[in-house]
Amino acid sequence: MTSGTLQGALLAAGRGDRLRGSVGGIPKPLVTVAGEPLLIRQARLMSELGAAPIYAVVNSETAKLIAENRLTLPAGLELLVRDTPTSMESLFALGERLEPGRFFMATVDAVASFGDLCGFLSRAAARMETEPGIGGVLGVVRWRGDARPLFARTTPEGLIKELGEAAADLVTAGFYLLSTRIFVHVDEARRRRLDSLRRFLGLLLEAGVRMAADELREVIDVDEAKDLEAASLLAGNDRFRREAGARTGSSETGRQ
Repeated sequence: MTSGTLQGALLAAGRGDRLRGSVGGIPKPLVTVAGEPLLIRQARLMSELGAAPIYAVVNSETAKLIAENRLTLPAGLELLVRDTPTSMESLFALGERLEPGRFFMATVDAVASFGDLCGFLSRAAARMETEPGIGGVLGVVRWRGDARPLFARTTPEGLIKELGEAAADLVTAGFYLLSTRIFVHVDEARRRRLDSLRRFLGLLLEAGVRMAADELREVIDVDEAKDLEAASLLAGNDRFRREAGARTGSSETGRQ
């Protein structure tokens, strides 16, 4: 678990075109998993993990539907309504609001358990505190055949040495603990006309930013209809375990 000074950042401005036809045409952030829209679930977990404030960048379509359906957002969540052209520009929009320090960032469609995320944050924060030169820690998982992953190659010390499309055992998982120092590279990214978050992460490596990898147990990336069942099962089981733990006075703290 991390301290209350941790800021939260959610990338939720995408349309989710590969999924829309299977969910009645609604944008991905509002797709329901285990009875809860993805946007609300991610923000709730971030809050429970100690992040405050939490900023989420959403597009105008998503913002309109939230207002029309009078959705109740988690306390501490602030929406940034931007029709950003790329995930990289969504990150940069979030950077305009973040105070200097560290922030916990997630993509809206990455579904993981509370315990797994709690363990990730604890280990990532400890590493950044003991190794001040590290600019961020990227959550990774074992590749299980997902389409269009961002593969990560690491050193024996767990530092990321390469990110790209060349197949490897590990892929990025959609969860990050980052330093706001990464935003000094915004102008260079725009000068190069980079068009995605993954390309910006590659630029950071090229620029000498040291980033570490931390492996999570299971993350479901909700890109297509076939992912919804697995994500709902994971999220539903997570909620059941936590509610049962609350009744018995125990708690899940994740992998140590």
